[in-house]
Amino acid sequence: MTPQETPRNTAPRSYYIGAIALILVGLVIGLGLSAGLELKRSPTGQPAALAATTAPETDSPFVGVVERALPAVVFVDVKKKVGGADSDDPQEELFRRFFGEEMRRPRTMPSSGSGFIIDREGHILTNNHVVQNASDITVTLNDKRTFKAKVIGTDPETDVAVIKIKGDDLPVLPLGDSDRLRVGDWAIAIGNPLGQLRGSVTVGIVSATGRSDLNIFGGTPAFQDFIQTDASINFGNSGGPLCSIRGEAIGINTAINTSGQGIGFAIPINLAKHVAQQLMASGQVKRAMLGVYLAELTPEIAEGFGINGTQGVLIQNVVEDSPASRAGLKRNDVVVEFDGDQVADMAKFRLKVADTPVGKRVPIVVLRDGKRLTLNVTLESRDEQKLASATPGNGSGSEASESLAGLKVRELTADEKINAKAKSGVMVTDVEDDSNASEEGIQPGDIIEEVSGKPVAAASAFTKALRDAKMAHKPAVLLVNSNGRTRFVALHID
Repeated sequence: MTPQETPRNTAPRSYYIGAIALILVGLVIGLGLSAGLELKRSPTGQPAALAATTAPETDSPFVGVVERALPAVVFVDVKKKVGGADSDDPQEELFRRFFGEEMRRPRTMPSSGSGFIIDREGHILTNNHVVQNASDITVTLNDKRTFKAKVIGTDPETDVAVIKIKGDDLPVLPLGDSDRLRVGDWAIAIGNPLGQLRGSVTVGIVSATGRSDLNIFGGTPAFQDFIQTDASINFGNSGGPLCSIRGEAIGINTAINTSGQGIGFAIPINLAKHVAQQLMASGQVKRAMLGVYLAELTPEIAEGFGINGTQGVLIQNVVEDSPASRAGLKRNDVVVEFDGDQVADMAKFRLKVADTPVGKRVPIVVLRDGKRLTLNVTLESRDEQKLASATPGNGSGSEASESLAGLKVRELTADEKINAKAKSGVMVTDVEDDSNASEEGIQPGDIIEEVSGKPVAAASAFTKALRDAKMAHKPAVLLVNSNGRTRFVALHID
């Protein structure tokens, strides 16, 4: 190399030999790892195979319920005697309208429903309306066995009935505790809808509890505390069980709403069990009586009486010579406790009293003039005639007062007081259209016995009581006797 030449950037031969060696070593190591991990390349143009997976099979939570309950659910086939001049069947009048008076002749009509076996002796719970007036009852089990059944006892006031069959190895459906039900709990209805679809199972939830004041086709029970469910219930399901997710009966399917979907009603099993025990023991149900007529304590009535809150029920009348009158209960008392339990609403209070053993002495706490008062009452057997005779009557008369709150009233005559069995009161002679009184349903001929807890014997006293309520900015609570039935009306004085 001469001094005029510039040296080039060239690597020695040994450098290239080392680089090639490193590449070869890396390739060998890579192939070795690939073989060890069993990595394979998919053929060109073909998708990679997808590995087949199988999820573990799980049973529906309702399968166990059905397996446990369905064998004890029975189909009840009934032949009923209907017709005749003295028939009290609510459907008779409908038949006569369409088919004439020949429908008065006695005849036998088939009917069907459901039920469930509750003990090894063959006792079956069902509805009263399923077996009412039955001349022949045939019970078919899910295993196809058929038995003739006899009626042990019925209770129209709750629509509960007990029938019985004789057989060996009878399946039994365990009974749950309906007092522990919560809205949203699972509800499984089992029965024989339409008399043909035997052993049908429908599922829903408990939609509500404590439903009352329902008007049920074919006979409305006097004592109601229904479970509401959206499990599908149809004609023929009556008498079948409403079950919990544990496979226990929590109710007797009883009523449907024909104008809506997802609305069915069942008798709580605790109520049915209490009735069934009495029917099985004596063939009848004995209920206790307090001897009062009740009204709901609405916010308006509570305000009119100066009561804080709306817990409790209001006594609007006390039957003479009854346990209530002997214990010292009075009209306008608010019952807040009975036998140690708080009183929440009228329907549950009536049930509580009715289910208390006859002859038991129980404490009852009332609010009277804003003060708590504890009385002791000894309950008697329910006497319908005595309760009916306690309802006051009605009357007529003359000479009205000035109009106030849309009302004109006059004093009662001596004969009207006797006929109405009222110690005091005024007669409504006129009700203005579109007035508060008219909106509350007060009509001429009604008798107003009290205003805000105080008896009124004269038209002037009635007018003053309404003015006092107006000055106090409170509604006037009227005790109104309409055609022999008393009720409280909270009347706002404009």
